[in-house]
Amino acid sequence: MKIRIIKRLDLYILQNFTLVFAGSFFICLFVFMMQFTWRYVNELIGKGLSLEILAKFFGYMAVTLIPQSLPLAVLLASLIAFGNMGERLELLAMKAAGVPLVRIMRPILVVVVAFGVGSFFFQNTASPKAQRLLRTLIISMKQTSPAVEIPEGVFYNGVPDVNLYVQRKNAETGMLYQLIIYKTDQGFDKAQIVLADSGKMEVTADRMHLKLKLWSGEQFENLQGQSFTGLQTASVPYDRETFNYKELLIAFDSNFNLMDANALNGLATAKDMHEIVADIDSVEQEMDSVGRSYYAAAQADYFTAPKYFDADSAEVMQRAVRSTLSFDTLVAQTPPDRIAMARRSAMASVQSFRSELEWKSLVTGEGDRYVRTHWIEWHQKMTLSLACVMFFFVGAPLGAIIRKGGLGMPTVISVVIFIFYYIFNTSGMKLARDGSWNIWYGMWISTMILSPIGAFLTYKANKDSVVFNLELYVSFFRQLLGLRSHRHVFRKEVIIDDPDYATMPQRLGQLRQACTDYLAKAQLLMAPSYVRIFFRYEPDRDVQAIDEEMETLVEELSNSRNPRVLAELNHLPILYANAHTSPFHSKAWNVTAGILLPVGLVLWLRMWHFRLRLGRDLKQIVKSSDNLTHIISDTELTDKEKQQNDGNL
Repeated sequence: MKIRIIKRLDLYILQNFTLVFAGSFFICLFVFMMQFTWRYVNELIGKGLSLEILAKFFGYMAVTLIPQSLPLAVLLASLIAFGNMGERLELLAMKAAGVPLVRIMRPILVVVVAFGVGSFFFQNTASPKAQRLLRTLIISMKQTSPAVEIPEGVFYNGVPDVNLYVQRKNAETGMLYQLIIYKTDQGFDKAQIVLADSGKMEVTADRMHLKLKLWSGEQFENLQGQSFTGLQTASVPYDRETFNYKELLIAFDSNFNLMDANALNGLATAKDMHEIVADIDSVEQEMDSVGRSYYAAAQADYFTAPKYFDADSAEVMQRAVRSTLSFDTLVAQTPPDRIAMARRSAMASVQSFRSELEWKSLVTGEGDRYVRTHWIEWHQKMTLSLACVMFFFVGAPLGAIIRKGGLGMPTVISVVIFIFYYIFNTSGMKLARDGSWNIWYGMWISTMILSPIGAFLTYKANKDSVVFNLELYVSFFRQLLGLRSHRHVFRKEVIIDDPDYATMPQRLGQLRQACTDYLAKAQLLMAPSYVRIFFRYEPDRDVQAIDEEMETLVEELSNSRNPRVLAELNHLPILYANAHTSPFHSKAWNVTAGILLPVGLVLWLRMWHFRLRLGRDLKQIVKSSDNLTHIISDTELTDKEKQQNDGNL
């Protein structure tokens, strides 16, 4: 029976996750597709592409972006699913029934691991083909001529070798008015200028030409390039033609021509892991052979004596080497003109050698970049798959800690986490591609950062940690900065035991006397001793006793029905019993802070501030104790009068 309940619990958890995951995945995929589309919006707009081409573009794009969308979808879905269960107190009920958070995460973890494995095989099989087809489609769209959309009042150069000016056009009839056409399709020497009162533009049936129908105009053609090249520029003739109707045929290929997809087989994104490794091996062997040939050529051309010296100079150098003459003596015995000539020859040889090495470095650098790009793609197939599991261990415990469902807070947190992951992943990838980092380190740094974060959050969530409790951090920083906290005591709806008013005046008097004695003894207005604070730390037992007694009185008097008592309780300060004695409870930390004089001086001033505040707080306790004593006395008198009146009645 118990096993059956656990199975139903697993199905319930999976149902909560899968429904949210389906919506999150399509949202993430849509966002990535819009971002990708924006990058290539210039290739889509104004090209006259058919719906079939656009459908292929978005289809290939969706397939290639699935691996990037899965990790973010898992993060968002796990955050929302566990946030919803935490907000509905379902996680609390499961934990109360003895089911730990790790056990609750187990059924979803199995599904997420399946997503990661499926993502890996998807990237290794379907994604390379889709990448090749998508890149082919993008290049083909870039090469497609744009559709002709002629604006009014400006020269339009969207047609090759033609500038067209239209003063006005009629969108309904397609008529163009006051046309100026400047044609250079036959070369600038045979440029033609056509003026027309009106015209109309059409595309031929084969979509390979534009047909311009013109009415009432003139055509001017420069004849300089024909047979009048010897004449002066001012006397070059031109041809002028007046027409009532004329047709111009302009070459303009507006068809979409898809290039061969096999031309992009060399792309790293268009290969599976086996093909990547095989291509890397072949390129590395080729680069090794090129490097050995470069080294042999450099040894033969630049590291032998005949390259630098002629026969006489080589013989002199050999004699100098055999002799005991030093280099300075040899230079002193050589004529200055020979030294200058040798320096010029050496400089020319070095510059030539440097230029040759720079040119060869382009070849070797391109090969190294090719290898790195392929290794990056090889590693990315695994890191993206593993990111699904890593993001689950971040999102699920974070949702259980925050306990906020819906698309508000979880979406913001998911985007922030994914941005940090994207920054580390992209930066590591670029540094690995440029050769600044090792490939393994650059590609796995995001996973190395994400893994301990996921393990930490899972541990904290499983232990019901308050690591994301905002009030805890506010209280910590208030205490660190010395900000005062105020007491809030409200009247209780149900009171079981009334305060013992008979003993309260005596206890309040004792509290008042303890505060007065401490103020007279401690001399809180004086600066504290630096040595005592950092090197002779002792807890202040008197202030601790005052604080404990005051809190006990507040707890008992909070059961009072008298609003004056409750109002005066809120005037009692909240004491920091040890804040004025030493900055730390550890002796080692205190000694270290005291030795580091700049740090110790700041903390010493902080201790003085707390001493002054403690003095004000103790005076307030004395004042509130007197007020409470009077209020309680008045309350007792009022109660006695009521009892006497009741007795007389």
